[in-house]
Amino acid sequence: MGLEKVNKVSNSVQVESRLKKGITMPHIYVILFLFIVLAGIATYLIPAGVYERIPGPEGRTTIDPNSYQSVTQTPVGLTEFMTAIPRGLVAAGEVVFFTFIIGGIFAVIRKTGLIELGVDRLTRKFSTKSIVLIPVLMVVFATVCSLIGTQELSLVYVPVILPLMIALGYDSVVAVAVALVATTAGFMTGFLNPINTGLGQKISGLPVFSGIELRFTAFVVFVSVGIIYIIRYAQKVKRNPESSLVYNEDSSKRRDYLNKTAVEKHLATIRQKVASVALVGFFISLVYGVLAKGWFMLEMAGLFIFMGIVVGLIAGLKLTEICEGFNEGFREVLVGAIIIGVARAVAVVMEDGQVMDTIVNSLGTVVGEFPAVFSAIGMFFVQMLFSFLVPSGSGQALVTMPILAPLSDLIGVTRQTAVLAYQFGDGLGNILFPTSGYFLATLALAGVPWQKWVRFYVPLFLIWLVLAIIFLITAQIIQWNG
Repeated sequence: MGLEKVNKVSNSVQVESRLKKGITMPHIYVILFLFIVLAGIATYLIPAGVYERIPGPEGRTTIDPNSYQSVTQTPVGLTEFMTAIPRGLVAAGEVVFFTFIIGGIFAVIRKTGLIELGVDRLTRKFSTKSIVLIPVLMVVFATVCSLIGTQELSLVYVPVILPLMIALGYDSVVAVAVALVATTAGFMTGFLNPINTGLGQKISGLPVFSGIELRFTAFVVFVSVGIIYIIRYAQKVKRNPESSLVYNEDSSKRRDYLNKTAVEKHLATIRQKVASVALVGFFISLVYGVLAKGWFMLEMAGLFIFMGIVVGLIAGLKLTEICEGFNEGFREVLVGAIIIGVARAVAVVMEDGQVMDTIVNSLGTVVGEFPAVFSAIGMFFVQMLFSFLVPSGSGQALVTMPILAPLSDLIGVTRQTAVLAYQFGDGLGNILFPTSGYFLATLALAGVPWQKWVRFYVPLFLIWLVLAIIFLITAQIIQWNG
């Protein structure tokens, strides 16, 4: 599926939404710029103050909760405000360029056809045991997303699995759900996800990818619940096709694909088979490097560049095609990468005006009266509401975690729990809120109206919401900080 087609589909969805609702959400740049303006104004209205930073265990930096003191106010001037966004891009440079590399590598892999081949091979292998196909695909998609944090791969998965899901007697909602629910569950529990877990922990002064045991447990629980939920709906549709939420929308697809499991079968060339083995080898190296060598974004980005070149050449791509693949991927993630830097500018302005610690102190005074468990749940809901405005996991981390990490020290919430609250709060709304661009584009590719998706997803959303609260309470009770 080309970028042009995705953009056209996404644009058509936005136009249709505007016509139906008469309301247009401001562009994400506008929203973030307003946050920067508000942060700048805050430096004039909020007294400046600082906490003393002290070294903690394992190299962590924490604040002394009893050391807050007022300092001379230093409101941001015109020059500081004017350069806030460029300085935000510089400050978040590692994340920005990692995002570009992630987009580039998967555009190259997509050009090789390996993603489509892998998904097609799985679907056909389980075509006679169709219900088993759902958990198999979802575990694969969730695991990939939990390792590298690319929910946008849903845009690749859906066009490949949609014809076969219809052919097996299911509907478009099942195809979309397999991709979106799996990638979201993997993303928000991300036991090795550099985009949210790694970045959130790095900002919070925690060892990167620490606390993996609880996160992996959450991964298993959230993915399992998602699988059960989708299977129940899929079985209902197979028994009674008219019970489908998109029965009318799928009429032409049923004519084209129903009971035709041999639709567009993909055959791998010898070069593609060798390239797939090399790709698996690179991912094994990635996991080893992260777990044993402490690799993070720079090392991972370097490996991804090397992976794209080697796998592309083995699969038969020319050097020019590999280069163009990287360029296509860079273009696809451009907005998301820039959002990260613009979001970081909010924290840059507050740090310039020395009001960050004042906000932390005030929030700590307000919520410190409540038990820490309720404070952790409050953080979760704040993050979920914030994700409506900033549909970027890394962008959200850069805006919120500089405040919530030190705040957690003041109110007795462990920093690991604060990061988990951010992960859950960001992830749950990614496939509900209409401000999420890749999500709307995925629905449009499958022809599933947003309103009907909401009818399908809201019950699962509420179940996941309860589970998230249970995990946060558990984490706080056991003082999870490992």
